[in-house]
Amino acid sequence: MSTLVNVPKNGSLANVNSQNNFPSWSNWIDNFLNDDQMPLLNSLNFNRGITLPKVNILETADAYAVQMAVPGLKKTDFHIDLEEQLLSISADLQEEQNSSDAQYTRREFGYSSFKRTFSLPETVNDDQIKANYNDGILSIHLPKKEEAKRKPAKTIKIS
Repeated sequence: MSTLVNVPKNGSLANVNSQNNFPSWSNWIDNFLNDDQMPLLNSLNFNRGITLPKVNILETADAYAVQMAVPGLKKTDFHIDLEEQLLSISADLQEEQNSSDAQYTRREFGYSSFKRTFSLPETVNDDQIKANYNDGILSIHLPKKEEAKRKPAKTIKIS
């Protein structure tokens, strides 16, 4: 069964373990530095310059759906590209320069760029991909090719 594959942050598929028995070195480092693995370190609010929006990937009989949580952006902030079965979703954001004399007593809003890349299975009909952005969720609809869709079961008569 084909599934969408997450490309490592460094963009290289060279270190991906095709057997999935053991994580590659770069995946191990990425997982180790993940917010879920090191909540204390990440709660210190260091400006790491890296934010990766959370993603849900769904599969139905007819399509895949990618849902990305990216609140506070505009449609024009996104760049969605498809090249050689790699779907790239990015946004290049600049921090607003506030010229007022007000001083922050606490500042938690972050403004940084991101890029997520996914390897698409051959079964995706790339001519029919559609995207929309509503209520902070970027949704990308990736329909499957006709030959990849599940056909309903049928009874075969014996002659």
